Amino acid sequence: MDLLERETVLRDLAGHLKAAVSGPGRLALVRGEAGIGKSAVVRRLAQTADPHIRVVTGACDPLATPRPLGPLLDLAPHLGREVRTALAATPTGPGRPDEVYDCLLADLSAYPSLLVVEDIHWADEATLDLLRYLARRLPNVPALVLATYRDDEIGRTHDVTALLGTLAGYPWVYRHDLAPLSRRAVARLATGHAVDAERLYLVSAGNPFLVTEILAAPAEPIPATVREAVAGRLVCLSAAARRVVDVLAVLGTQVPLRLLAGVLPAPEEALDEAVACGIVRTHGQVAEFRHELTRLAVLEAVPAAARLRIHRQVLAAMRSGPAAEEDLALLADHAAGAGDPAAVLRYAPAAAVRAAALGAHQEAADQYAHALRYADRLPSEQRISLLEGHSRACLLSGRLDEGIASRRTAVRLRRALGDRLREGENLRWLSCWLWPAGRAAEARRTGADAVRVLEGLTPGRELARAYLNLCRLACYGHEGEAAVAGHAGKAIALAECSGDTGVLVQARFHTAAARVLREGRGWEECERAVSDAVAAGLPLDAGALALVMCWLAALRRDAVRAAAAVSRAEDYCLDHDLPAYLLCARAWGSWALLNRGSWSRAADAAQKILAHPGPPPVARALALTVLALVRARQGTPEVWPPLDEAAHLVDPGCLRDTGLGWEAPVEAAWLTGDHERVRAEARSGLAALADRVHPWLSGPLACWIRRAGGEPPQVPAAGPYALELAGDWAGAAARWDGLGCPYDAALARLSGDASALRQALAAFEALGTRPAVAHTRSLMRVRGVRPVRQGPRPATRANPYRLTNREMDVLKLLDEGLSDAEIAARLYISPKTAGHHVGAVLTKLGVHSRHEAARKHHGPERE
Repeated sequence: MDLLERETVLRDLAGHLKAAVSGPGRLALVRGEAGIGKSAVVRRLAQTADPHIRVVTGACDPLATPRPLGPLLDLAPHLGREVRTALAATPTGPGRPDEVYDCLLADLSAYPSLLVVEDIHWADEATLDLLRYLARRLPNVPALVLATYRDDEIGRTHDVTALLGTLAGYPWVYRHDLAPLSRRAVARLATGHAVDAERLYLVSAGNPFLVTEILAAPAEPIPATVREAVAGRLVCLSAAARRVVDVLAVLGTQVPLRLLAGVLPAPEEALDEAVACGIVRTHGQVAEFRHELTRLAVLEAVPAAARLRIHRQVLAAMRSGPAAEEDLALLADHAAGAGDPAAVLRYAPAAAVRAAALGAHQEAADQYAHALRYADRLPSEQRISLLEGHSRACLLSGRLDEGIASRRTAVRLRRALGDRLREGENLRWLSCWLWPAGRAAEARRTGADAVRVLEGLTPGRELARAYLNLCRLACYGHEGEAAVAGHAGKAIALAECSGDTGVLVQARFHTAAARVLREGRGWEECERAVSDAVAAGLPLDAGALALVMCWLAALRRDAVRAAAAVSRAEDYCLDHDLPAYLLCARAWGSWALLNRGSWSRAADAAQKILAHPGPPPVARALALTVLALVRARQGTPEVWPPLDEAAHLVDPGCLRDTGLGWEAPVEAAWLTGDHERVRAEARSGLAALADRVHPWLSGPLACWIRRAGGEPPQVPAAGPYALELAGDWAGAAARWDGLGCPYDAALARLSGDASALRQALAAFEALGTRPAVAHTRSLMRVRGVRPVRQGPRPATRANPYRLTNREMDVLKLLDEGLSDAEIAARLYISPKTAGHHVGAVLTKLGVHSRHEAARKHHGPERE
């Protein structure tokens, strides 16, 4: 595993070593919880030490009866004869400790040395005395003594605590804490793995051991190694301490000590023992596990009967006094765990309402789900209300299938009750969420049903929202500005009467968005609508509009607007707990990166979406498509499986409406030289667009027909596509350059003269698209155009991966974890050029991520 975020401590330790061997000597203490990476840091320091420095390493063992001077026995073969003789003075063990200490001190005085003693929390008394002895005399020795220990396993009475007190007054003793990895570091390690990086961070709390084990076994809820490690630490606990740990595991995170005392009589001493073991910790009046994965491993081992008993005890203890509003969630959870239907129905709905009001939609969905298990005991109205609340919470937390199922049931039950108003409202909600679920055709039918039901009643807010839904769907379906404006006008007329600001803002936005889609005008109105929604305190409306801005910019290949829109949408969705919106925004972001030629970053972004446990089908389909196109452009295998999966995730209308879905198979076929398939797929796409007027959908399909040697029909085409179809390849390429789309610009230049072909070849080579390079070279041969440079330079030929000198510079900077902008600044090139070089490096190395490139650069020796 890479030693991420350990550069500072390694630099400090290397400085100590350099200073110590020149004199005076030093003692360094490296501390941190189990699995934090102390041994990895020590190994890396030893590997990078000056060859003239002697490195000797010993470790303490977790034995019931520790070996006297065990670490010294381990490293004796690497020490002088006098030390070995002193250690072997008696047949049963080391000789007199003072003689051994003197001999070791004399040996260290003779050679510049790094002496490592690992895991001193398991040390015997003689080893700790040895460290005391050496520490006092180190100023006269050319050596760095480095000791590691787990600070989560030493309490107030531990022998190491006494040692630390002795060392506190020595100025040549240095202490170094290893902190957990940050979210960014965990996400970097997760790159290329089918795991959700955010959940990985939450369950591991950034512990490198836990991160590594989860990545090694992503399909296992709790890796076997973690389960065994936790069991090994628990086995030494007394029965009372194990009982405390079990109860804490059942109670969940952040357990108030007063609640623990309500379940267990006088738990203080047993809790102190559990804390000393390193499993749990306390802060203030709260106890908690150090890592959620550890809690889950303990909980897994608690017998079902014991869990039930604990939940019932906690529920009784909490109900014995007045219940505060903030306790509703705990009461509901323990009521569910205790199997108490009446208590669940009393507390879970209230907890769900409170969680939803706070924006905690995931928690709200869970609480509604608890209540729905017993909802058949309730009157119909109450049951339907639970279904509606559950649906809304699920949809906002990204659980689309659950939310849609609950909403369908609510529609059916409202219809059975004859409640036409709420039936229409539920139909409208159902339609809203069928589109991101990839069911565009059903969304339109259901939206029309909602309007039909509500138009038979007194017009009001519900009908205004239903008209707005049709306005949105018409915009996403590219039905044209007139259709969008017609629905928007009806929605606005009703919203002005009811004062529904959300409808007014969204209707104006989507009318302007339809104009942007067709003509490129209306960006300012869209931006103003987003700002109005934020200012009005409408988080769902603002989040939805910010998301649509990402789609508009990516669809129109506007690199600058796309980057700004995705950044804003991500920040807003994170701040307002809108995971479904967030994943969709990141999916559009991956497409925007693809358009800019940042293929490695696009693939990484797509992989992160696919690793998430529940992205909306639209987001997943787009991520699959982006990943497939990166592979197709780089000439790597496994192009068609993700395209096929994307096509089965969403219906054809949704695949077409998003913009990239129908074009991607056409491009993939062109890159493999299957021009007949290109023409057939593109004509099929244009036929599906016959009743739509959208130049950014039909334009690229017509261009692919032309690039494959066919004669495209006359269709609406956006600026650069229209120029290419008209034979103005130079104008098209210039427009693409202005939009920041180097790959599209190179494609346009394939229709140009000799100079244009050479430019296209250079661009394709820089991007690392082997199929396009091969196609361009073939085209140049047919037209009699000679490339400017024949073959790689000698330095490139000598490189095992055929990397140029500049690409080697880029690879070294990738190893430092630098972004394209940072690489550009370091090499005095533009960020766009840096991105091209990064893509070329990844292609030549045969990898898909910057992380993999760095690993391949170092080869098998890299940790």
